[in-house]
Amino acid sequence: MLNKLQFIFRMFPDKAINGLCTCGPVGYWGKAPGTNGTVVGLAMYTILFFHLPLVSEIFLTFVLIGIALPICDEGERRLKKTDPGEMILDEIVAIPLCFLGLKPYMEQYGYVWAYMLGGFILFRIFDILKPFGIDKLQRYKGGVGVVLDDLAAAVAVNLTLRLLTAAFYLGGW
Repeated sequence: MLNKLQFIFRMFPDKAINGLCTCGPVGYWGKAPGTNGTVVGLAMYTILFFHLPLVSEIFLTFVLIGIALPICDEGERRLKKTDPGEMILDEIVAIPLCFLGLKPYMEQYGYVWAYMLGGFILFRIFDILKPFGIDKLQRYKGGVGVVLDDLAAAVAVNLTLRLLTAAFYLGGW
């Protein structure tokens, strides 16, 4: 399936692939394009994902990841760089994983903004520092290496938010 998508995206013009990888001009703004991608990802999550049932949220997350892999692969090839900073599609598609399954807690306790802010900060920390072996995932070639480290950072954010939720609400912090 991935090979079929790669074949399809190879037919796209350079400008289209570059535009998809960088979210238009957003990947070129400022000195922290990954932060820009995270903001776009949060906006996308808020608009597209937040009001979906969990099954739909999971499905849409995996569809976006499945599309991002060949696009990032092709983007790397065309930009002739390994995991270029201006390529922010990987951050965008990883953000929904940060909050997957946490919506009931967000709504129950009424701190949606705190989860979003915490998820944003934690994602940037995990994406920049790449702890817990996340840095090793960049060794994979092409779009897999580009996207996989961000997905791992998002899973680490999700687990951290769950631990913090348990500590504050179940543990009585």
